[in-house]
Amino acid sequence: MTSIKPQPGILEIDLYVGGASHVEGVAEVVKLSSNENPFGPGEAARAAYARAGHALHRYPSSDHRALRDAIGAAHGLDPERIMCGAGSDEILGHLCHAYAGPGLEVIHTEHGFAMYPISARAAGATPVKVPEKERMVDVDAILAAANERTRIVFLTNPGNPTGTRISDREVSRLAAGLPGHVLLVLDGAYVDYTEGWDGGARLVERRENVVMTRTFSKLYGLGGLRVGWIYGPSHVIEVMNRMRPPFNLSVVQIEVAAAACTDTAHLNRCRAENARLRDWLTGALRELGLGVDESHANYVLARFASAEEADACNAYLQSQGLIVRAVAGYGLPEALRITIGDEPACRRVAHAIGQFLEGAS
Repeated sequence: MTSIKPQPGILEIDLYVGGASHVEGVAEVVKLSSNENPFGPGEAARAAYARAGHALHRYPSSDHRALRDAIGAAHGLDPERIMCGAGSDEILGHLCHAYAGPGLEVIHTEHGFAMYPISARAAGATPVKVPEKERMVDVDAILAAANERTRIVFLTNPGNPTGTRISDREVSRLAAGLPGHVLLVLDGAYVDYTEGWDGGARLVERRENVVMTRTFSKLYGLGGLRVGWIYGPSHVIEVMNRMRPPFNLSVVQIEVAAAACTDTAHLNRCRAENARLRDWLTGALRELGLGVDESHANYVLARFASAEEADACNAYLQSQGLIVRAVAGYGLPEALRITIGDEPACRRVAHAIGQFLEGAS
């Protein structure tokens, strides 16, 4: 029998399960389970992808300079305070390994991103789940949970899978109220879907205990490429650059993501269409009697009368070739998260849910 054993806490990690992409026995499906942009990347990103293929024999830049400059120009940020990673997940993991560890704690809220406790345990730290209030982040609950062992607070804003968002004032209050040794991580994966909001960038510039993470997987339509970034105080970025591998992004990732930053017309179209269809789907589901909070992201959370009804509806949708996300693993067994697809997809899923509810009554 082998005596090789992993570090304590590793075997306590629950495997992350992504959104389903196929249904047994159903040939054609509409995938509304992973919060992907139904319109995909813009022409600038597609052209850059084709060009990048000519340089696959070359090592990529180790400092991601071109991509950091493009991000800085697009968002009005200092490129020197940006670090890029293979999706936000890699960055979250580096943060936990750099600032948490055995005997220390990482706070996340009860409906927060499932990777937070995974990243904490992978670093040997203890994840601490804090309750939310009616699917909204409760700043007072987070502050009450913070103690001398706390090192990181992860805040998804807008929330996933809830879509709800707390105000800048509340985020600032949280940052000011945390002990000085605690790093507040603003996970802004869905910030791009909220018009005219910086996701906390200005707060990052005012404080030494706040960082912001972002991704190209959602609005930019580059989920298959895996590119994310972090904006933070210089002391954090220096640490993060020491943690990451020198070639953690490929030539293709760097060039395509940099090009995507410049395609503002495509991004604006995707954002506007998402807002229009999100409002329509929210209204349609509410007319069917379902609970739906105001969403600030590219999905809505439909709440049913019970977990059993949600499960039955999910099964019915799958039989119709519609894949949404069951979120019992996020503490919401009575709910289904529905990605905002294109207009035919949104109308089809609303119609199917209506059919299910009519048949179940």
